[in-house]
Amino acid sequence: MAQVSQDGRTWLLTGPASSYAVHVTDRDELVHLHWGPRIALADAEALARRPLPDDWPFESRLDGREEYPVEGGPRFTRPALSVRAGARRGTEWVFDGHEADDGALRLRFRDGALTVTLHYRMRGDVIERWVTLHNRGPAVELLRADSATWTLPDREQWRLSQLHGRWAAESRLTRSPLTYGEKVIGSRRGHTGHQHLPWVALDTDATEEHGEVYGCALGWSGSWRICVAQLPDARVQITGGSGHDDSGLLMLDTDETHVTPVFAGLWSDGGFGGASRAWHAYQRTYVVPGADRDRPVLFNSWEATGFDIAQEQQRELAERAAAMGVELFVVDDGWFGARTSDRAGLGDWTPNPDRFPGGLKPLADHVHALGMQFGIWVEPEMVNPDSDLYRAHPDWVQFQPGRRRTEFRNQLVLNLARDDVREYLWEQLHGLLSAAPVDYVKWDFNRCFTDAGWPGDPYPQRLWTDHVHGLYGLLDRLRAAHPHVAFDSCSGGGGRIDLGILSRADQVWTSDNTDPLDRLAVQHGFSQIHPARVMAAWVTDSPNTMLNGRVSSLRFRFVSAMAGVLGVGGDLTRWTGEELAEAREWVALYKEIRPVVQRGDLYRLRPPDGGLSAVQYVLGDETVVLACLQAQHHGEPVPALRLRGLDPTASYECRESGEVHRGAVLLHHGLPTGLRGDLDAAVFRLRRLRSDDKAVLSD
Repeated sequence: MAQVSQDGRTWLLTGPASSYAVHVTDRDELVHLHWGPRIALADAEALARRPLPDDWPFESRLDGREEYPVEGGPRFTRPALSVRAGARRGTEWVFDGHEADDGALRLRFRDGALTVTLHYRMRGDVIERWVTLHNRGPAVELLRADSATWTLPDREQWRLSQLHGRWAAESRLTRSPLTYGEKVIGSRRGHTGHQHLPWVALDTDATEEHGEVYGCALGWSGSWRICVAQLPDARVQITGGSGHDDSGLLMLDTDETHVTPVFAGLWSDGGFGGASRAWHAYQRTYVVPGADRDRPVLFNSWEATGFDIAQEQQRELAERAAAMGVELFVVDDGWFGARTSDRAGLGDWTPNPDRFPGGLKPLADHVHALGMQFGIWVEPEMVNPDSDLYRAHPDWVQFQPGRRRTEFRNQLVLNLARDDVREYLWEQLHGLLSAAPVDYVKWDFNRCFTDAGWPGDPYPQRLWTDHVHGLYGLLDRLRAAHPHVAFDSCSGGGGRIDLGILSRADQVWTSDNTDPLDRLAVQHGFSQIHPARVMAAWVTDSPNTMLNGRVSSLRFRFVSAMAGVLGVGGDLTRWTGEELAEAREWVALYKEIRPVVQRGDLYRLRPPDGGLSAVQYVLGDETVVLACLQAQHHGEPVPALRLRGLDPTASYECRESGEVHRGAVLLHHGLPTGLRGDLDAAVFRLRRLRSDDKAVLSD
């Protein structure tokens, strides 16, 4: 709900539990008033009447109070907007009006021919913010155009949470005291990056289920930057948007408009867990396409075959996967062009005639006949120098004139900012999806930008932004033409995960690391912001020869992967009959609990800190607990688990033990005591009993 004061200069946005208020002063200064628990419009108006301090030569009365700091004038904080028009920099804007309806608010400001509109939209307790810039005069250069600046209330001893990592070790949660100065995270790599997810959270004394938490998440899949600043007077502001510095974002010509990505914010008084559940509900409701449909169990051929694939071999794997209960069979890298290794073929998106003489349709038809959907792997934004595409169009890649073209994984990056490149990819991918009954596309991105040049373009810096818009436009076009096809976003694992790509992807590949123990920490961090409904997780072979050689039981591998969208990626031709039979039971169990896992509320009962870790999902009357025992000292009892999110007046039956518990359920985990050679795990399912259910209550 959006409310406006009688003088039209104070605005209040209100969600189920929170409010957000801003005010324009008589000097046309937009100041922040409130972000936190619900307040009334009269409260916001009272806050607006409080005078700002006086300016003096070494400090600004606006710093730490301004809603969207611009460059120029009496300001010293990092600007969210930096504009250059010829030799002149800076912004001197005046208030030009507003529109407010339901949960949306638009505030317009004008600086000569440039109109700056700040957008607000309340979705639950998540506030989406972005900026539109429209130029009616001569060209202006946008050096920096952030999506939003978030202002926190005055508190002592803020603590910052963030997700950091690297390839195969993504989404590691870290918390540290916030100190004076600026803490900047981001990506200079052309994609979201493995190093940081574009999310931060701040608190003072929150626990998993109690206390205030302020969080912000950016919806952008290219280079980005979030700056958390504690100013000299201890005020804290968070500024974020696309682009990794202010060397130039794009040139805005006459009658052109630039729209920044969404930078969303959330206040919660339910601790880190309550904030996570609010983020998850927001994404399932407003961001992820078709999130009300559960994702199928998939099999992916990569770890079974690598590049050495052929039609008959894939048919055999498909038959074994179908017998296991798999619902989606995916052919990974190696099916196209001259792709017998990572040295050739990228860019030539036609089936290899030696490996698939009749194209992909015969295999897809066989997979469908087995009762499964059919999927393929692609990497459209990349090209091998050894490819027909590159030989025909070497100018289509990003490169700096007169410099050596850097290759990673023997590949270069296509310039999706170019119209001809996007049209070629559209024709190739649309033709591919039209020629065979494909149900799923795993869209990969396996190297960062390095030589991000565009020779001949008047403003080559726009490549950084326009490549991402080109990607979004291509995905949107493909989804519109093939609405039955699901898309998985992958970037060497978790290198492109953000709210922007999630608005176009049905799920994401969380990490190339499929070791079930390592995955617990990755999934714990991922869950801080993103829901299980989009988190792909695979069961692969043991020992884990790709990374660490660790041996783990099939039980532990399945329970670890069942915390998200379950997949299988091992070489099924080498699994024993006993392993295949056990896997079939785990897949059947996952299908039973899948609605609760993918659509339920998540409670992190115990973090993966080396002992017992556990997550709980609640959906209606059903509850699922996944518990993993990582290590245990000899003779040490397994800790009990006290469940959360249940009705304290109701009774719950545990299907594994048959016991019935009233109120807060305390599960005694039931794993063996004593030192174990294998990692161990368990699944518990509970159902709320109604008054007409017959049961004997236990203590």
